Amino acid sequence: MTDPLSQQAPPLPAERTGKGTAQVDVSVCIVNWNCKDVLRGCLQSLCDQPSDLRLEILVVDNASADGAAAMVAREFPEVVLLRNAENVGFASANNRAARLANGRYLFFLNNDTVVPFGAICRLVEYADAHPEVGMIGPRLRDGQGRLQASYRCRPTLAALLHRTSILRWTGLLHDAYRRYRRQRFDPEHRGRVELLIGAAVFLPRRVFFECGPWDEGYIFGGEDLDLSTGVGQKYEVVYLPSVEITHYGRVSTRQHIGFCFSYMLMGLARYLRRTGCPPPALFAYKLIVSLDAPVQFVGKAIQYLWRRVRGKERKAQQSLLAWRGFAHFLFRGMIPFWRA
Repeated sequence: MTDPLSQQAPPLPAERTGKGTAQVDVSVCIVNWNCKDVLRGCLQSLCDQPSDLRLEILVVDNASADGAAAMVAREFPEVVLLRNAENVGFASANNRAARLANGRYLFFLNNDTVVPFGAICRLVEYADAHPEVGMIGPRLRDGQGRLQASYRCRPTLAALLHRTSILRWTGLLHDAYRRYRRQRFDPEHRGRVELLIGAAVFLPRRVFFECGPWDEGYIFGGEDLDLSTGVGQKYEVVYLPSVEITHYGRVSTRQHIGFCFSYMLMGLARYLRRTGCPPPALFAYKLIVSLDAPVQFVGKAIQYLWRRVRGKERKAQQSLLAWRGFAHFLFRGMIPFWRA
């Protein structure tokens, strides 16, 4: 699937740091929005890489209000800091960084990650040895060391509909959802996959501009599925478990649950449409999700109260977080969802 914005890689940007542009191996592109503390940890890990790795780091701050941009400027002067006047979304911010990047390779990295010493060098070594590969994803672990699903198969309409409470109780779509989420994830698998999780994706700069860039029609959610699909049409998309990265996950999502939840639903609808979902089926999907939202809104409120009464505070907070997401979608996200 080729994006309308696809293009050959533009010439490397003009020299900015006094080093020849050809000397840069990897440009790490990070988008940040109000996650100062986790961003600091990510940048510290990147600054602690082998000295022979020719690395540049670009941070695009989407108008954070927590002082994140000032922290980067103050504590990491070697980082290329790009400030957006407003939150333009994940895809647009990453494209801005990519256009200014000098590296042979681009490494798109979430701000809630920590990169172990030598991990990027191993990605470069593998990419150099396998020019047929268009995109590489490492194995992801959470902050407690537990494995995260680092790749998936393409989501089907049935798998996405299983997430609605209206259909989940029937069990009719359970197998489709299980195949999408977990059944095909083997943490020891090494090789070609369909989709990589967007928390950490590594690819040659030329491939990114040939098969991408990130589709700016996505704001938050679905853009990683779209990019993997586009690259996979021309090159191999590979999961590499020998390289591991810590991904805390959902840090920004929890802080901005309404915004993120609504745009995730919009992103999935856009992905279905861009990958050939028939209009009647897409209409049915949007209708079921829309009818399900008020059911979930009421259900999560009841669940929250019940968990509070039983003294299960942690689970009660999870219910409250989900309730806020559905509330935002119902009152502010429904119309944009139908336009997606």
